Amino acid sequence: MPYLSKIALNPRRRAAVSLLSSPHRLHAAVLAGLAVQPVTERVLWRLENHTPNRAEVLVLTESRPSWAHLVDDAGWPGADGGAPLIADYTPLLERITRGREFGFRLTANPVQNVPRPTRPSEEQAARLKEEADNGSRQRGFRVAHRTAEQQLKWLLRRSEHHGFTIPDATATPPAPGLQTGSGQPEPSVLSVGSAVTIVSRDTLRFTKHKAGPRITLSTATFEGRLRVTDPDALRSALLGGIGPAKGYGQGLLTLAPLRSTEKTAHG
Repeated sequence: MPYLSKIALNPRRRAAVSLLSSPHRLHAAVLAGLAVQPVTERVLWRLENHTPNRAEVLVLTESRPSWAHLVDDAGWPGADGGAPLIADYTPLLERITRGREFGFRLTANPVQNVPRPTRPSEEQAARLKEEADNGSRQRGFRVAHRTAEQQLKWLLRRSEHHGFTIPDATATPPAPGLQTGSGQPEPSVLSVGSAVTIVSRDTLRFTKHKAGPRITLSTATFEGRLRVTDPDALRSALLGGIGPAKGYGQGLLTLAPLRSTEKTAHG
């Protein structure tokens, strides 16, 4: 039985600062909430509302978790609103039917596969050096889509595979904070007027280990409206995530009922 959890963290506590500054450390803390170790089940998570005063982590697990360690070390133990919320995810999965529309939110790492990156990251450069030293050649490289247009097209191309389409938009207001090289705002919908917008974009840089290469992830948070075309495929996307870097807080798709006067997701 899957569970969706929401854990509130206090960004002013030292432990929370450490977790929020590294997706690798936060992922380890999330996995520590599961009783069966080592963890073999699929775990998805996403950082929400990261402000100086509050941060929330959404976590989807196959088994019922315990977040006492996160609350005690990095949250508000004993405070009103400090207790984590843990909800059975099954009722939502059962409401997914062909043709139904939902609001959605997705934070993802849109990428493409290339034989060799033109601007390798530290992690990719280390791999290139290792391959050159060993005289071997492995799989291709994942390279980030860096513009809003590329990132939106990445999602639209994958939607049918994951059991949904994104309907036409009724309006296409500019997404906040999206800038082109000329300093002009990029339109939030750049392909076919679809009901999806990028509400934030970020570049995450961190290391797994102190002496290891730096990992760089380009992320985008999408919000909009989707229509179910294949309920089973959409359930698989909800439980399995979309795109790479799932261990680093990417790929968790969440749905919300549509209100009659509102066509965006609440996450």
